[in-house]
Amino acid sequence: MIKTIRPVLLLLLLCLFLVPAVSQQRGQSASWWLTLEEGKRFFRTGAYGEALRSFEKAREDRNIHFTRLERDLITVLSINQVRRFGDDLGYLEIYIERENLTTAAAVLRELYHYIPRANFRNSSSNALSALGRLKNYPEAEFWIGEVYRAEGEFTIALTQYQRAYNNREQLENQQFESEILYAIAELRRIRREFSEMETILNNIVRADTLWSRESFARVNMLRSMENNGINRFLILFRHNNPAMEKAHRSLGFYFYESGRYDRAAEHLLFAFLIQNTVIIDALIHTRFDYSFSSLPALMNDISSRRDLLAYLDDTEYYKTHYYLANSLFGTGRRNSARELWTFLSRSSVGEWRGRSLSQLANPQLDPITRTIGRPGTP
Repeated sequence: MIKTIRPVLLLLLLCLFLVPAVSQQRGQSASWWLTLEEGKRFFRTGAYGEALRSFEKAREDRNIHFTRLERDLITVLSINQVRRFGDDLGYLEIYIERENLTTAAAVLRELYHYIPRANFRNSSSNALSALGRLKNYPEAEFWIGEVYRAEGEFTIALTQYQRAYNNREQLENQQFESEILYAIAELRRIRREFSEMETILNNIVRADTLWSRESFARVNMLRSMENNGINRFLILFRHNNPAMEKAHRSLGFYFYESGRYDRAAEHLLFAFLIQNTVIIDALIHTRFDYSFSSLPALMNDISSRRDLLAYLDDTEYYKTHYYLANSLFGTGRRNSARELWTFLSRSSVGEWRGRSLSQLANPQLDPITRTIGRPGTP
């Protein structure tokens, strides 16, 4: 019995010595992230002063950390023997290992955690420059901007968003780049800088590979909807790219409001396609035998799905369909417009049902209610 207990006790003692060391190492690297998350909690409760202090501290902590690593690497690079290696990163690594320079070795390990070694092209100076860039904390800059936006300081908020975007290479999640652009676009709209807003939203949709193909593809999709009807269109085409949905929808509303119905129809068609694809794929994910048949049936199938009903609200689903119909009407595609208005008159409720019934009785290009709204907070 004693023989079996001793190995267990030994393992426990080993863990007691190792865990604090590992936790301390991780804590240093994660401290700014934890502070950022704390700031988000303050922000979401409206405690903007506390949130701002947390975001600024997160930014400062990260800067201090990577400044120290930068200084440690400079110290090694300043050694005469190392300087004789020139800019060769491989020789630097050999020297660090041979001389057992644990601090410098830890610097390189952390650097390679953030940026693959291959990116430095075996250059010590490139590695040092990368440490300098890692001082930047674009997520913190963005959230500082969020505080100023919430307090109505739009000029400062825009500066912060731009600073976050300029340092986007240091984002821990590269998909967050589109959230920054959405925030900039919204402030441009508020400031009535519509040309700049349009440019930013176009930069977002440029990452949509289906959209970026030849315009013939978009014309072909519109023709398919006109010839085959909306239900057949959704059987033939799918596009699950939710990150692009907001940009297409916003541009669609903007172009509709400015009377450019052909461009509005293209963007709203993409928003329409993405929205319905996301819903259909969500149903397939939980019901492997599910197959789409029609939009009214789809609305019935999600009637008990709170997550998908919330998605309808988040993406202005019925509003998108309504102005897609109006845009199609504005470009002479009256059959497709009537089909969408008919769907809305039977499957939606409230404003969009009433407006669709009016359009069926007396179709016209009525004004839009709003251009683009605040993008979802990440």
